[in-house]
Amino acid sequence: MSRKFTPKVVTANRLREGDVVYLTADDRWSPHHHEAELIEDEAHGQIRLLHANAQKLDIVGAYLADARPGPLGPEPVHFREAFRTRGPSNYNHGKQADLGHV
Repeated sequence: MSRKFTPKVVTANRLREGDVVYLTADDRWSPHHHEAELIEDEAHGQIRLLHANAQKLDIVGAYLADARPGPLGPEPVHFREAFRTRGPSNYNHGKQADLGHV
């Protein structure tokens, strides 16, 4: 018996800067997890992943990451994905500098 599909988002790294990005429902790459398309169907998830992997000039390393619905949009489920939403941790720059409270 196969496991029940859990909601996911498509995530990758932007090729030029290396920033973590998320695929939105309108086919944009956003640096914000809550803007990602929450995928609740396995077949749709595979189609969206194929779409992402076809964008080899923009992103690298696309994969489906577990997520859950939240009040502002999808939220990460696992520590690794929550960590990726905050950006590099060696000093405040990028997402950390924008947030001001990290």
